Amino acid sequence: MSTILFELGCEELPPKSLKPLRDALQASVIEQLNEAEISFDSIKAFAAPRRLALQIQGISDKQPDRSEQKRGPAIKAAFDADGNPTRAAMGFAKGLGIEASELITINTDKGDYVGYEQVIHGQATTELLTAIFQTALDNLPIAKRMRSGASRNEFVRPVQWAVLMQDSTVIDATIQGHQTGTQTRGHRFHSPNYHEIAHANDYEQLLDGLKVVADFDKRQMLIKNQVKALADEVNSDAIVPQDLLDEVTALVDFPIALRASFEPRFLQVPQEALISTMQADQKYFCLTDKTGKLQPYFIFITNIESKDPNQIIEGNEKVVRPRLADAEFFFLQDQKQPLFALTESLKTRVFQDKLGTIWEKSERIAKLAAFIAALMQQQGQQIDIDETVRAGILSKADLASSLVGEYPELQGIAGTYYARLNNEPEAVAASLEEQYLPKFSGDVLPQTPIGICLALADRLDTLVGIFGIDQAPTGSKDPFSLRRSAIGILRILIEKQLPINLVALVEQAIKGYSDAEGSKIEKMGVTFTQVMAFLNSRYRAMYTEQGVSVDTIQAVQAINPHMPLDFDQRIRAVQAFSELSQASMLADSNKRVANILAKSEVSVADNVDEALLSEPAEQGLYASVIQAQTAVKPLLEQADYTQVLQTLASLDEPLTQFFDNVMVNSEDAALKNNRLALLKQVRALFLTVADISELQL
Repeated sequence: MSTILFELGCEELPPKSLKPLRDALQASVIEQLNEAEISFDSIKAFAAPRRLALQIQGISDKQPDRSEQKRGPAIKAAFDADGNPTRAAMGFAKGLGIEASELITINTDKGDYVGYEQVIHGQATTELLTAIFQTALDNLPIAKRMRSGASRNEFVRPVQWAVLMQDSTVIDATIQGHQTGTQTRGHRFHSPNYHEIAHANDYEQLLDGLKVVADFDKRQMLIKNQVKALADEVNSDAIVPQDLLDEVTALVDFPIALRASFEPRFLQVPQEALISTMQADQKYFCLTDKTGKLQPYFIFITNIESKDPNQIIEGNEKVVRPRLADAEFFFLQDQKQPLFALTESLKTRVFQDKLGTIWEKSERIAKLAAFIAALMQQQGQQIDIDETVRAGILSKADLASSLVGEYPELQGIAGTYYARLNNEPEAVAASLEEQYLPKFSGDVLPQTPIGICLALADRLDTLVGIFGIDQAPTGSKDPFSLRRSAIGILRILIEKQLPINLVALVEQAIKGYSDAEGSKIEKMGVTFTQVMAFLNSRYRAMYTEQGVSVDTIQAVQAINPHMPLDFDQRIRAVQAFSELSQASMLADSNKRVANILAKSEVSVADNVDEALLSEPAEQGLYASVIQAQTAVKPLLEQADYTQVLQTLASLDEPLTQFFDNVMVNSEDAALKNNRLALLKQVRALFLTVADISELQL
């Protein structure tokens, strides 16, 4: 057992790719070692701006030996009557490089054969490692490879050196066109020269002394701890997005955090703009107070241990000032006219060639949002329809602002700031930002009633419009993010407990595309069908992400509820039903009932003739059905589907007795049809909630 060290030294690797490259390299090497049956105790990956490395400890010196059986001709063909080997046997032996006398007999189900069992000696690990590491490098997820100088070897960045060692000895190889050795480099500025690695186990400790923290995770933890300490000094919290943290970690070998400041006057600018420019352009960590309000400080990570950190701090403050001043300029420039005035330019900005301008979309959103607001009013919600219309008209106004032009991610957010500055009602102002929620899977939902109306109207308008011009998503292509929009609609209606029918919403959204000149959607009926099918198909993606089984989703989809809140209530009821001891039998019975009814050659009656119930088992089932019908009626009116299925679980025993003792397909047509009618009523009871015959229990 020994330790293997592999290191590839490069020019600075792409920071956003460093962590994925590290993980892919480690995964590929582990997979290849397992395939080669080379055992090892542990493997550790390293990744820093100028290096990728692996340290494999307790690795076996060679592959294990293995036995391999070669089978030749049948015994009858291998030996003659006197027991002497035939030409077939001798030819087989010669091919293996052995004498015929060394052949053995192999017994199989198809007869006896001659054969030979040979031992294949495993290769030395050092003989395999070069190919393993090179294959791993070749398979790294690199979008575009490059060549350096006259070299024909390609990699993400020019390679400068390669290390491949077993304990204290170099493994002679050529990797990425570089001869392997035992020398590495330290920090580009603090320790730029080559340094000898005495032993593979010394790698991490040696680099620590050369101002390189090679362990990516360790380096990241150092950054997090330093940032927190500096934030605590000014009683603030640091904003540390994981993507930004990963990128900053990949930019430095030896992280040192410093805190700088900017003029408080910039805090009048929407803090989202300031945060955006500091994070995206400068890779800074912004600070907020305990309420989330931006503070005039930022923390940055330097890669140099400076004797005069104040110079670095002043340099960063000097760099960030003009960027913040730009944001301030755009913000002040936009305030020279009211938010509503910006809508004028939307009349010439195209939303989609066939669907008109952004202004026209705003008008459609306002009408559809008002329709939704009226539905919410009917359900007892407090919402002002005039304010909802106003919010719809203003919903896209900030797209014409200078601030959003520079920072597109601020759409909606900028509108909220400007609406408040214009003294628009708070309900209107807040909704302008909320219309874009949720932005991604698991994101928060709009909180205000008007925000909910805008969020639904915006998504429904886009969904209907794009389907109406035959540009529905195909495969992985979804340029208008319709799948995400559809799930957003379903989530809002479900999680906000809104008993609103999708049919009404989609129909109203389609009507929004009609005016005095006609409709922008030619095939309105087809569009309605396609949009409804698309929305219904999103349930599966949404619920499987929550851990709901596919058969549970299919059981509810089979009855096609049009109200998302109702759909969700049925899903929860079927989940609870699946846990019952009777569930499996009832699911099987429902499958059987469905199959019997499907095969019926005549139309099955809705009513049962009690006088024709001759068998005790069918009489018992009928009595149970009547009792269940009475019990579930008030439960259905309350949409208490869980209790409905709990009640119907009592049909377990009567159904079992019925199928055990009653012949459904009686020769007497009247009896047969009456029994089918009874089963139809059983089936109808369960279908009030879901088709549990879909369950795989």
